[in-house]
Amino acid sequence: QVRLAESGGGLVQAGGSLRLSCGAPGTITSTFWTYTMGWYRQAPEKQRELVAMASRDSTEYADSVKGRFTISRDNSKKMVTLQMNSLRPEDTGVYYCRVDRNGMTSWGKGTLVTVSS
Repeated sequence: QVRLAESGGGLVQAGGSLRLSCGAPGTITSTFWTYTMGWYRQAPEKQRELVAMASRDSTEYADSVKGRFTISRDNSKKMVTLQMNSLRPEDTGVYYCRVDRNGMTSWGKGTLVTVSS
């Protein structure tokens, strides 16, 4: 298991921005770049869904966030961030950081994002 530390959630008005961060302090810096890092979210009474993912050499986004969200990673700091712009009420949910390494998956505890209309 990899311990993940998320931060940056909060309350924002529609059209606003938030930046989520996820650190993996217990991982080894020299191998962090090989991990696939992702952000998922779960809205009330809905299933958890992929928001954005960053592998060692590519990124992937849910259609609903393309052009608004940007995932980036700083391998030297063992961190991944999610810049969220033009937020919408439907972006509301608990956002979870996820890491996949060597066939194993670990999740963060989640951070709440609330977008008011």
